[in-house]
Amino acid sequence: MNKGWLYLVAILDWFSRYVLSWELDQTLELPFVLEAVKRAWGHARPEILNSDQGSHFTSPQYIEILDRPRLGAVRCNPGI
Repeated sequence: MNKGWLYLVAILDWFSRYVLSWELDQTLELPFVLEAVKRAWGHARPEILNSDQGSHFTSPQYIEILDRPRLGAVRCNPGI
């Protein structure tokens, strides 16, 4: 990878603390977040997906993916 920032999105099971899926990218763009969520569904289908209030997790594309299996989204304030 080139020099500079790397961005990580990780999908964790809160009960087991197991990493269900993760993505690493040089750009902070929506597709890498969506890919991590889709891949996590290969391991588990949670009732709730908890995230921060970042633009990736409030985007129409993200909300559409959550609505397909009727998955609830909970957004927390930073630091909680």
